[in-house]
Amino acid sequence: MAAIQKLLNIALHPLSLVLLSSFMIPFLIFKVFIYVRNLFQTDENGRRGAVLSLVDIREDNLVVVAEKARSLGSPDVIIIAADVSKLQDCRRFVDQTVNHFGRLDCLVNNAGIGKPSGFKDWSNASEFTPMMDVNFWGSVYGTLCAIPHLKTSRGRIIVIASVFGWFPLPKSSIYSASKAAAINYFETLRMELGRAISITIVTPGLINTDLGLTVVKEERIMEIIPLLSASELAESIVKSACRGDMYLTEPSWVKVLFPFKLLYPQLVDSAVRSFIGLSRKINNSATELKLE
Repeated sequence: MAAIQKLLNIALHPLSLVLLSSFMIPFLIFKVFIYVRNLFQTDENGRRGAVLSLVDIREDNLVVVAEKARSLGSPDVIIIAADVSKLQDCRRFVDQTVNHFGRLDCLVNNAGIGKPSGFKDWSNASEFTPMMDVNFWGSVYGTLCAIPHLKTSRGRIIVIASVFGWFPLPKSSIYSASKAAAINYFETLRMELGRAISITIVTPGLINTDLGLTVVKEERIMEIIPLLSASELAESIVKSACRGDMYLTEPSWVKVLFPFKLLYPQLVDSAVRSFIGLSRKINNSATELKLE
């Protein structure tokens, strides 16, 4: 066995480079074909009116959203108060939705919480448990309850993960871990479900939301990174789901980080440490100027 392992270690690396090179052109042609085909499917799906079931732990948060959806043309919108980190709540909101509309075509796992926190902030590790409960288990519970209905409708699951799930930054350990767990779970689920249910995994970068602004405020140097608006992201997600995409990363330029993270992890770690170190110097300098 040791000899076989040694042979694989020696042979597979150069062989993989040859295979990657030989598959590249056919794969790009295939991607172009799928893109063109999906452009026509997007137009068809875009003409369909969507009825919505909106879920939040606080029902009053949904009133304005529901009114906005109706004003944009949604023929029917219901709101449901539920805590997605609780299995019984997820079962209830799925049942209420199906009972009201008669079917379920798409589940959007969007619930998420987070805050920047380094290991020095961990006075009590249990205070970070809700982040994993909402960001990971909240998506899992709702999905498990929805799968029987989505199989019937041959529907779709949209998962709002994060770029942090594959490109974590300092002070994002639990948040990044929860998003990485979600990505891995839904990639595995997609393989198990086959064509029965489609799954689109969304990995946004920094978005102009309360969470995104908190990250920028924590590390001032990140102010140089332009924030994508939530409405622009939502529009991209709808188009991506209608096209049948497996993945969506927005803004799309963030994808250039992936091969560097995969192929040069030591370089990326060193660059991030330098970037964050510079940020802290800027923050300290700004604080000193205010004191003076």
